Amino acid sequence: MRIRPATPAELPALQDIERAAGTPFRDLGMPEIADDEPPALDVLEHYRRAGRCWVASGPQDRPVAYLLAEPVDGALHIEQVSVHPRAARRGVGRALLAHAADRAREEGLTSLTLTTFTDVPWNAPYYERLGFRPLPEEELTPGLRAIRATEAAHGLDRWPRVCMRAPL
Repeated sequence: MRIRPATPAELPALQDIERAAGTPFRDLGMPEIADDEPPALDVLEHYRRAGRCWVASGPQDRPVAYLLAEPVDGALHIEQVSVHPRAARRGVGRALLAHAADRAREEGLTSLTLTTFTDVPWNAPYYERLGFRPLPEEELTPGLRAIRATEAAHGLDRWPRVCMRAPL
């Protein structure tokens, strides 16, 4: 497995990874998440051009997972990390997060942040095992508050969510 920047030609494949990664949510009674459309190509291109869209590539150097990130209030915020189910449980997501942490350190950022579902085993419990800790409401930065408001507007608050931070 290799972590590298995504190429423009790979962006449709990232959408396919996102769709496949969403499928297990159906088994948790979250069909809306399973059926949610992946980021649009122009959104993926925005992250790619900013140098914040990385893929984990497998055989034949084809992407099996991806991560999108952006700086938010002195931290590198993980906007999305998705692993194709065929590549799950092999440390691919962990490798992407480690790569993002290395890039954040190089830029002088102090932590990684993310928002996620609290009750999904491969979400908050997984991130806690990797060193992320839930942030109480009073510790949310203005940028994280804005992200949470956007998520709520998209209906993600139907299920419990949390902001998390991992210091670097």
